[in-house]
Amino acid sequence: MARARRYAKMNAVTRFIKMHSDPARPRVAVISYLNTVPLIWGLENSRRRHPFLLDYCLPSEGADRVQSGLADIGLLPVVEMARQSLANVPGVGIACDGPVRSILLISKVPPGEIRSLAVDRGSRTSVMLARVILSRKFDSHPAITVAEPVLIEMLADNDAALIIGDPALYLDPAVLPFLTLDLGQEWKELTGLPMVFAVWCGHPRFITPANSQHFLESLDYGERHIATIVAGQAAQRRLPPDLIHTYLTQHIRYRLGDNEYKGMQTYLDYAATLEPALEVK
Repeated sequence: MARARRYAKMNAVTRFIKMHSDPARPRVAVISYLNTVPLIWGLENSRRRHPFLLDYCLPSEGADRVQSGLADIGLLPVVEMARQSLANVPGVGIACDGPVRSILLISKVPPGEIRSLAVDRGSRTSVMLARVILSRKFDSHPAITVAEPVLIEMLADNDAALIIGDPALYLDPAVLPFLTLDLGQEWKELTGLPMVFAVWCGHPRFITPANSQHFLESLDYGERHIATIVAGQAAQRRLPPDLIHTYLTQHIRYRLGDNEYKGMQTYLDYAATLEPALEVK
């Protein structure tokens, strides 16, 4: 009874927040990974005014905030867009068409022998992508353990580890003493299609043509200032400028067309066929 009352109270709070959202000042959950910087550069730095209130968080946190009503729009994993039946800003997102460099599956054993996989729950799309690839390419269905993204600790009690985002960029796959799969490349080999990881999405009343235009203009501004972004991010994140430039201009794609959306739908179709993973917290 106590748990039921607690959930009822939480649901009432969520309904209140959603009812009192201001369509003129949408709250936007912004992701703090390196690959999001060009997308939000204009929102943060352009003199052109926008209506958004920006709130920084992890991809998985952004999804929870949109679902609870604490945010109106978010740069969310595509699995969350589908799960929550959200509308998305057309033509823009985070994708790759081959190696992505920042989503690495690192294994002590051959892929078909992976029985336990440690993951950083920063991105639900990447975790599901690992499961899809292991299942379809290697007939492997490992138990999932949620862990901090520290490779040596993740591999201490697991066959493999999934390292994503900035922590993956600090690793050099060429010198790791383990089998390392770039899941962007693995997806390309599996399907022949691009992989879409995240899109701007939210309740349809917030995904208006005017708001969508602000997001597109923000990316335009970021792409025009890529040299400034690279220099600033290299100093901030202590990564080599050449690595950042290559990552943002070659590995990551921000413009989504028909082929990207075909890849996204294929990914969602594949993900829907998987049983819930056995997870160990």
